[in-house]
Amino acid sequence: MSSNAATAPARSIPWGAVFKEALIAAGIAFLLTVVMVGLFAADDVGGLQIVTRYDSVAVAVFLVFVGRLGLALTREGMPLPVLVGGIVVAAAGYFLDLPSEALRVITIAGGLLLSIRAAVTLWTHRASIDREERDRAMDRMGARVQRATIYIGPVAIVLALVLPFLPFSDRTTVDTATLILTYIMLGWGLNIIVGLAGLLDLGYVAFYAIGAYSYALLAFYFDLSFWVCLPLAGILAACGGLILGFPVLRLRGDYFAIVTLGFGEIVRVILLNWYEFTGGPNGVGGIPEPSFFGFAVFTRRPQEGETAFHQLFGLEYDSMHEMIFLYYLILALALVVNLFTMRIRRLPIGRSWEALREDDIACQSLGINRRNIKLAAFTMSAMFGGFAGSFFATRQGFVSPESFTFIESAIILAIVVLGGMGSQAGVVLAAILVIGLPEIFRELAEYRMLTFGGAMVLIMVWRPRGLLAHRDPTIRLDDPKIRKRTLGEAPSGGEARA
Repeated sequence: MSSNAATAPARSIPWGAVFKEALIAAGIAFLLTVVMVGLFAADDVGGLQIVTRYDSVAVAVFLVFVGRLGLALTREGMPLPVLVGGIVVAAAGYFLDLPSEALRVITIAGGLLLSIRAAVTLWTHRASIDREERDRAMDRMGARVQRATIYIGPVAIVLALVLPFLPFSDRTTVDTATLILTYIMLGWGLNIIVGLAGLLDLGYVAFYAIGAYSYALLAFYFDLSFWVCLPLAGILAACGGLILGFPVLRLRGDYFAIVTLGFGEIVRVILLNWYEFTGGPNGVGGIPEPSFFGFAVFTRRPQEGETAFHQLFGLEYDSMHEMIFLYYLILALALVVNLFTMRIRRLPIGRSWEALREDDIACQSLGINRRNIKLAAFTMSAMFGGFAGSFFATRQGFVSPESFTFIESAIILAIVVLGGMGSQAGVVLAAILVIGLPEIFRELAEYRMLTFGGAMVLIMVWRPRGLLAHRDPTIRLDDPKIRKRTLGEAPSGGEARA
């Protein structure tokens, strides 16, 4: 085979078609960026003025031309020059003075991705693979990752525990990690409805809002502490899930999604217009911070009868103490949600959710009460959303309806779908990508939604079921251990050896 490959005639490159493909891509990029990137409205003394940024447009069009040319040459059998060119582009993006920091990040990332694509082609000796083979490969990878979480999980937990004390950790690092953990908790909560039960919920932010306003209003009107309001917020959000569950019992598919979307907007509009109770668009401020389990407060000068945290432990006062405590609080809440989800999916109700997800009609034919399991999914998922909302309120110290718009539901749903519906590890990975990267690259803030939308389109085309989607049943009857425990049968020798 190697001698045949060595004597095979060199493949001629259709340079005209390659350059035509790259020029068409560059033309499309020009039409998209000439207005969105080339024209910028800036505040000035005399009012808004249009500032032109055509140098950024030129760089963006050139990058698209080079990228498309590299992909075409890789497809035509020239991956080595593309590999070198990608490294050169990434180095140029790092060292050259580009018009904006956003273009610098895009240039470096684009060059590295082009190099990786060429390196994969050199390694596999294949310019492309068909979709079925790619899906099988991704399924195998997802299965390996999920099996590896037995070992990766404890390591990740230990890393999360020591994160605030690592040399590179500062206020920004801890605050960003706290935000990511909040969305991980929300993603794990929504994963019960979407990933396990297979019900598309577009109004999950409503339960988030109910939890946040429950704590804010209970603390404002009744002067209750965070530790008293936390379970109450979860209970009130669970009641909201129960109320939503009843009207949508007989709905499925798009109709179900539309009703949940309407419920989310109803909650937001009520919070916005019930001015006398919720403060309307002004929101609720002055929300008290959590104490150290009722023993100490995080202030420099505590009031009479109170003990400060730094006094309790004999430390110097540092505002980071409260931030680190909030980080560990949301970490503990997220781990509780994960442990609960992993345990309940092995119980009969969890297996009923999986049956409902796979086939609604077959689930009913087996005698499973769809009404009860749907209500259970809504109630439990809403409860965790309420817990996260209560934490959000105490962390921010202020809540308003603007914090609970549809875009929040879309982001939480995107985390679940991007990571892989039903995958706990996938939610963590997606939350880091969707929430962590924009926080790290704040220079790209004006392109955040554009990048977010483009990434979601790409993932839906390339990997519709998510990055780590792998739908093996939680329990298999052909597992000898399960048969012995559930059916009272001892595994045979052949099965035991298998």
